[in-house]
Amino acid sequence: MDSRKPISRRSFIKAAALGAASTALLAACGSTTGGSKASGKLEIFSWWTSGGEVEALNGLYNVFKSKYPNIEIVNSAIAGGTSSGGDMKAVLQTRMMGGDPPESFQVHLGGELIDPYLVNNLMEPVDFIYDSEGFRKVFPKGVIDVATYKGHLYAVPVNIHRANVLWYNTKMLADVGVQPPATWEDFITVAEKFKAKGLPALAVAENAPGFYGQVTETMIIQYLGADKFMNLFNGGTSWSEPAIKQGLTMALKVLDYANKDYLSTAWGDVNDLMIGQKVAMMVQGDWTPGVFWSKGFKDFGWADAPGCKDIYQALSDSFGLPKKVKNRDAAIAWLKVCGSKEGQDAFNPAKGSIPARTDADVSKYSDYQKWAMKQWTTNKIIPSIVHGSAAKLSFMTDYMNIINQLAAKKTDVDTTFANLQKAAANANFGK
Repeated sequence: MDSRKPISRRSFIKAAALGAASTALLAACGSTTGGSKASGKLEIFSWWTSGGEVEALNGLYNVFKSKYPNIEIVNSAIAGGTSSGGDMKAVLQTRMMGGDPPESFQVHLGGELIDPYLVNNLMEPVDFIYDSEGFRKVFPKGVIDVATYKGHLYAVPVNIHRANVLWYNTKMLADVGVQPPATWEDFITVAEKFKAKGLPALAVAENAPGFYGQVTETMIIQYLGADKFMNLFNGGTSWSEPAIKQGLTMALKVLDYANKDYLSTAWGDVNDLMIGQKVAMMVQGDWTPGVFWSKGFKDFGWADAPGCKDIYQALSDSFGLPKKVKNRDAAIAWLKVCGSKEGQDAFNPAKGSIPARTDADVSKYSDYQKWAMKQWTTNKIIPSIVHGSAAKLSFMTDYMNIINQLAAKKTDVDTTFANLQKAAANANFGK
């Protein structure tokens, strides 16, 4: 991709590459080719079942089928309940721990991959695939760093998503005569104008934990700052910082401007609120345009989430090679396609994400994605809690449940603040 340069000094999730160290590459053992004559079945686990996601995954499958026509793809996608795939992850963990893994599965690079899968020695290193396919030359150093654990590479990224984007209905903002808010204080001002018209300003879908946890992260980022936020996960920033409490206070206040049925609204249905002009804005990741495109909706705009100017909260969907798979050659073939230019250019235009590779065909991508590509090379890159790049799965779950209680029961801020500190202590960040 001519307009993007490899990131040499920013690991987009510094804290996520826990324990990474420089050691010699592990020699590949057994079959490493995944050649075109490979046959049998290839079971792929993911939580991609919504509009945009299905089209993107099918695009990747089509590339795979053209290269490996003798392999039958078994699409074991499970609707996740949230965009983070909670339901799918529960089924996957049971199978992985029970010694019955799929050939490969969707997982966020970073803490989500490391714990529980790498710490329990359930994955094979894939250094040999990076070497055979030349991936080290086309993935930015920051991406390679976060795919590395104890000196070895364990996953192939298929994309880069941005979590902290403000999406808005252009007609609704124009009718009220406002611009996208730059801070959460600005949001309150804008939201009051919508409230005067009897309209909620922000879409929230918290029938299950996760959605509002992502929104709350952007508030914590505004008050804490990007560097201190990133250091929350390596022990460099204390979870007792007053700025975190400021973020939680704002999170509780903002709920007054959300759709009243937010506790019964599912993450997968929230886009329809904006399409139907029932809410004006939402803070979501850039899987959102894929959903909009799949529904034929074009009247939307985007901006940095409030308080997140020049801050790119990144996550990456990736696939790895579990141990004890039934068809290792097919799994290797899949990983080669996931990291290929052809595969990424077939997947990402429909998904809304940008390619992890630096040499993609920019002409295939939307205006939003071209904007995101530029942001990726110029913004401060930080991780996401809810999307698994910042911390291990157990803390992610604790965090989402705590914020869910704040939203569902309007739990007082002091209790929420204390519960986050307890969860962070249990996670042993920096130790």
